[in-house]
Amino acid sequence: MSERKVRVRFAPSPTGALHIGGVRTALYNYLFARQHGGDLIFRIEDTDSNRFVPGAEEYIIESFKWLGITFDEGVSFGGNFGPYRQSERRDIYKKYVQVLLDNDKAYIAFDTPEELDAKRKEIPNFQYDASTRMTMRNSLTMSKEEVDALVAEGKQYVVRFKIEPNEDVHVHDIIRGEVVINSSILDDKVLYKSADELPTYHLANIVDDHLMEVSHVIRGEEWLPSAPLHVLLYRAFGWEDTMPEFAHLPLLLKPDGNGKLSKRDGDRLGFPVFPLEWHDPKTGEVSSGYRESGYLPEAVINFLALLGWNPGNDQEIMSLDELVQLFNLSHCSKAGAKFDFEKGKWFNHEYILKKDNAEIAALFMPVLKENGIEAPMDKVITVVGLMKDRVSFIKDLWGTCKFFFVAPMEYDEKTTKKRWKEDSPERMLELADVLEALDDFSLENQEKVVMKWIEDKGYHLGNIMNAFRLTLVGEGKGPHMFDISAVLGKEETLRRIRRAVEVLK
Repeated sequence: MSERKVRVRFAPSPTGALHIGGVRTALYNYLFARQHGGDLIFRIEDTDSNRFVPGAEEYIIESFKWLGITFDEGVSFGGNFGPYRQSERRDIYKKYVQVLLDNDKAYIAFDTPEELDAKRKEIPNFQYDASTRMTMRNSLTMSKEEVDALVAEGKQYVVRFKIEPNEDVHVHDIIRGEVVINSSILDDKVLYKSADELPTYHLANIVDDHLMEVSHVIRGEEWLPSAPLHVLLYRAFGWEDTMPEFAHLPLLLKPDGNGKLSKRDGDRLGFPVFPLEWHDPKTGEVSSGYRESGYLPEAVINFLALLGWNPGNDQEIMSLDELVQLFNLSHCSKAGAKFDFEKGKWFNHEYILKKDNAEIAALFMPVLKENGIEAPMDKVITVVGLMKDRVSFIKDLWGTCKFFFVAPMEYDEKTTKKRWKEDSPERMLELADVLEALDDFSLENQEKVVMKWIEDKGYHLGNIMNAFRLTLVGEGKGPHMFDISAVLGKEETLRRIRRAVEVLK
């Protein structure tokens, strides 16, 4: 068989916001496709009409746009294998349901929900399978005439897959190796429901993967139990030669304790589990998103890539292009990955440091506006350059560098007690005179002149600089002193020194 072209798919259901675990699945599919020069398909699995949520599909597309994960074909991207929305493929599925019925690989069942409930009460751990199907109301226990009459009458029915018992089903998984399951533990899954004329996930997914020539199915570990069923369906259709390779990714686990990461964990510990803010149209509830919380998309991508995969070396910071180069499914772990949201913040901090000051300044401008500050761009760029190594989020810059834009109205009590000496007012007024005499107020010139003045006068360097900081900042924080005064400029520096002396005496 010739080498198949790599074609992978991400196929979410539009039932709400996209969970961060789904984002990671899409990312791994993207990295795999790009690395092998393959295609990434975006398919919408909306066969469960009861769970459809308006706006969910647009939200998912917008999320990937923000993250920079691009698709080659699919819903809203076009392509030659459409339609890519399952609800628009009804007639295709019907044809394949018929193929299974004609080949005795499936059968029609009329059991009502009440009848099934009664059976569950009667038989502990009841399973609709080879051991029970002959006691139920289906086309295996009824005559053809009876079945046709009920269908013609419009009686609701389902089509079930006929699983032969006691057969070892082998699933080859790129991450987990050979998985063997005995068919007797599988039930005769419902593949189609006449009520809405739609297939269930199991059938639609197999038919679509086959017709869209999907070569690899990379999905979450929670789908592993359905893999043997999918293998049997491929066989039932005679499609063994085109069966995709499977890779079941490790689960994302709670940051603390055991179990799968949920939205509740995010609410409880204060971190987002959705890429963008989500407004639930049914409940009106608003859930936080990574974008609105101030994360950079590159940081989110880098953080997610390393949850369950490693590049085989100690490298942590990787661009999307580098991830494409390094990604290898065999380096994915089998065990679940703890969702360390603090590490996510660390990545964001690292990406803020890597980014150009002008880019960070542009992102900081709206925060300044919110706080009523209009400042020239070159000043904002300088301030960002001095302060960005102190924050994990751009919005936190305001708290750390507010003093560059707003003069202190009060002075920190603790710092004042410690740093403002008896002779500080006198020394500061002297310093103001020294600074006022300067024609060149550059950082270098200020530093040279002030240091010489301190030395000539025999003053205590620490005392002078600490008091100077208190006058300009209002507390004992901030970067190098002459960086601050140079950004504030001569007039503002003198105004602040003289005001502090007035207030603190």
